[in-house]
Amino acid sequence: MHIRKGFRRTAMAAVASLAMVSLAACGGSGDGGGDDAGNAGGDDGDLIRVGYSQLGAESGWRTANTESVKASLTEENGIDLTFVDAQQKQENQIKALRDFVAQDMDVIAFSPVIETGWDEVLQEIKDAGIPVILVDRSVDTTVEDAYITHIGSDMCSEGRMAGEWVAANHPDAKIFELQGTMGSGPQIERQRCFGEVVGEENIIGQASGNFTRAEGKTAMEAALQAYPDMTLLFAHNDDMGLGAVEAIEAAGKVPGEDIIIVTIDAVRDGLQALVDGKFNFVVECNPVFGDQLVDLVTRVAAGEEVEPKTIVIDATFDQTITQADVDARLY
Repeated sequence: MHIRKGFRRTAMAAVASLAMVSLAACGGSGDGGGDDAGNAGGDDGDLIRVGYSQLGAESGWRTANTESVKASLTEENGIDLTFVDAQQKQENQIKALRDFVAQDMDVIAFSPVIETGWDEVLQEIKDAGIPVILVDRSVDTTVEDAYITHIGSDMCSEGRMAGEWVAANHPDAKIFELQGTMGSGPQIERQRCFGEVVGEENIIGQASGNFTRAEGKTAMEAALQAYPDMTLLFAHNDDMGLGAVEAIEAAGKVPGEDIIIVTIDAVRDGLQALVDGKFNFVVECNPVFGDQLVDLVTRVAAGEEVEPKTIVIDATFDQTITQADVDARLY
């Protein structure tokens, strides 16, 4: 037994019509609303059936995010979770989303591999009356009111913070940019906002490492040959930066000295590289927001108003970080 489809459609329409109402930046702690809210993990013990499509396991960040989601979307928190790993393939995600529709889920959440190509399946989900929550990454769609809310970091702000550090500390740097999966929200926003700060003319080369350590290493090997005068690397995540460190060392150069390295994520391995002097500056992209996600799921399923975007707050780190800080890191 699960939330009535008729109620769900009514709730989705009500929330969509109030999408311009913005609450606190990181989400409230609503406790349900209306007589029907009891169906959302309420008095009679019903669970909210959630279909979640994770884009893959390409990085330490993604692994930490998955662990946070699974630890929070539990039966103890009123959730019956169906979790699908798309292995970084959009076609796998689209199949999973259609399966969730066929299974008549109460809420669908997913972290899209790339921004485009979702119109058809999002329309199918909308027609089925199932509310959608976007997690981490965004979509570019023509479907009106395709999703209820989005939770994740501000990718533009992350790129801007990285650029501001470079502009303040290495204004004459010759920058090589190691980008994430092309067409993904993080790649688009981090590239755009970093470039706006440092100036596109100071970026001497760009390549994609697909957010993985192995591809980051391969891309950096080629870049060292193509751009021997580079003095600074901006990597869109820690894993690519760590792969780049291997390539730099293999080329006989010293990471953090011969080539300044700026990355995004702040997973434990990335911060360890900062302590070890191989990275110079790291912008956090906090993956641990499962508690905020379960709150959003519960409120959406209950038909409550939710903010159209929940921003996960990120920090920054430089080489003043200590080993104790790294050891205390949760991910």
